[in-house]
Amino acid sequence: MQKNRRPDRPTRWIATLVAAAAALAGCSTLDVEQRTVEQTEAARQGPQQAPQRTITSFAPALRCMDGMLADYGVRDVSMLVEDLADQTQKLNVGARDMLISAVSDMTRRSRAIRLVAFGKDASNVIGFLASAQRQGAYAVIPQYDIKGSISQLDEDLIRNQKDLGIGLQPFVNLGIARDAASAVLGIDLSVLTTDDMSVLPGVTSRNSVVILKQGQGFDGDAAYHKFGISYSMNLSRSEGRAQALRGLIELAVIELAGKLTKTPYWRCLEADASRNEEIRLEVSDWYYAMATSRVELIAYFQNQLRRRGFYDGPVDGQFNPAIDEAIAGYRAALGLSREAVLDEAFFVAFLGADHSKIARPAAPARLAAAPAAAAPAVAAAPKAAPAVRAAPAAGALALELSTTPPRSSFALGEPIGLQLRASRDAYVYCYLQDEHARLVRFFPNRFAKDARVAAARPLALPGAMRFQLALTKAGAQETFACFATERDVIADLPASVVGTDFEPLAVASLSQLREAFVAASRGKLAEETVHVRAK
Repeated sequence: MQKNRRPDRPTRWIATLVAAAAALAGCSTLDVEQRTVEQTEAARQGPQQAPQRTITSFAPALRCMDGMLADYGVRDVSMLVEDLADQTQKLNVGARDMLISAVSDMTRRSRAIRLVAFGKDASNVIGFLASAQRQGAYAVIPQYDIKGSISQLDEDLIRNQKDLGIGLQPFVNLGIARDAASAVLGIDLSVLTTDDMSVLPGVTSRNSVVILKQGQGFDGDAAYHKFGISYSMNLSRSEGRAQALRGLIELAVIELAGKLTKTPYWRCLEADASRNEEIRLEVSDWYYAMATSRVELIAYFQNQLRRRGFYDGPVDGQFNPAIDEAIAGYRAALGLSREAVLDEAFFVAFLGADHSKIARPAAPARLAAAPAAAAPAVAAAPKAAPAVRAAPAAGALALELSTTPPRSSFALGEPIGLQLRASRDAYVYCYLQDEHARLVRFFPNRFAKDARVAAARPLALPGAMRFQLALTKAGAQETFACFATERDVIADLPASVVGTDFEPLAVASLSQLREAFVAASRGKLAEETVHVRAK
């Protein structure tokens, strides 16, 4: 009978070493991740503990901003975006494409921002802007330019590594190591005005993300810090820095849109303005910057209160009895004193309010139209015009539309002017139907956002606005159609009718356009059309 043989000495040593190595793999003494996280946070933030938000991306915040832009009536913002250079020369990613995708996701419903991509195919931005209006009848110069770069990548900001090994010569040598390291990735973006390519004060985004790496090239998670909040995003092995950068760009897009349009973007990031000093200072900066000239601040509330049904008057940045009454009414609705004061307390309360819960008044505060004879423009107006302007207020709203020069045929590329006159103060919306039956809204637009036209002051289109009207195809016929209503109805129109200025609308015909205005105005409107043909 054969007896069991005892393992020889080298075999026993090998088994022991394997067991020891397995134990080392789970040994807590090699846990370097938590230590690296703590050291990185201490290096970046100091001893203060920040609130935590666990996120998968900033997609919900982008959708929130879409709704907020619509609620605040933001539309017809045109922006040029340049290539976002990688100044670190260590990331091979399409940063500009990420930005374009983020803006697209943020404007799905509001259509608030139109982005024009500018690449290396043109010599420079100035040359592009100079030639923009020569590219077509409706080529218009964007209002703003986004400029910036991936400006920072600090690798191995904090690194921790632990090694442990055991060996038996000459049979086996076993070892185990764990390491974790953190890197900081930063991006700087600014918005410039295309008037003179100067930076808009305060409309910048300067944020960074901490990327924690574990093991051999594994990116563990990314931590974004804004308003004292740490937004933590888990990263898979295949994502790494590119996904961290995408989140950083999405955060920057939200911030830039909010700062540019004066909308409370921090609410979409779940930050509490009442407890956050950084937000409080930013709101204060907004208020005092607009209050410096007073015109911008008054116009801001004229636009907002008209949209919310408290005011019916011009957006001209000037106090009048109607806006005074509207301000007092909205202050009372927000729990403030009922007085016509645009102070910082009202501005803060307005940005923090849920406006959907504030009931509209039975009728807005209306500015009574000044007598036509008192307007300086009457003396210079054509002789036939006073009869129209002197029509009684109780009469039907009337609209006059004509071309300048007054004819129906124009040479290709010849500038076409329009002159529009309403029988009394009204809100006017003008569209073009081109030779392909496509409809485009060209007033109000990014250059003249207020649709209100005073009876005493005819409207010239394009006038001083930075676009042109011209025919580009021989024999083509196009139609200009303008609608006038007694109140501002743009918030009641379907999105397909509002659209984006100078962009084709998802409306099939002028009849559908007319039906939308009839429904929004409850039948109280005037319409006028003019047909033009290319020679």
